[in-house]
Amino acid sequence: MTTTQMQAYRTVQKTAVTSGREVEAIALTNTAQRLIDCQKQWNEDGHFLRLDEALRLNQKLWTIFQSEMVRPDNPLPEEIKKNILELSLFIDRQIINTLMEPQPEKLDILINININLAAGLRSTFG
Repeated sequence: MTTTQMQAYRTVQKTAVTSGREVEAIALTNTAQRLIDCQKQWNEDGHFLRLDEALRLNQKLWTIFQSEMVRPDNPLPEEIKKNILELSLFIDRQIINTLMEPQPEKLDILINININLAAGLRSTFG
């Protein structure tokens, strides 16, 4: 994740009408939808490109979460930050595994994590 991308993410969080949690929930949901679309179009032309793009997008999103967890001014409790970092490492391994041996069902865990986390974030503000 570039510095410019991180600054853009933080700017959106600060200036948008939506809260930071809403932005995160939307990003997780959109990324999950890209993975779902990749699964649905698995046997169509361009599927490897779609897979690569969807997995890279997911990885970028989780890299942002990782970066936020290690910021000294992050107000989350240490236990939550640790859990999110551990989850992000699992996601990194799942992405690598899927890139090495692509199978549509390997996307299920990534989709489920993103959707469930988004739902949890939405329940805190909605």
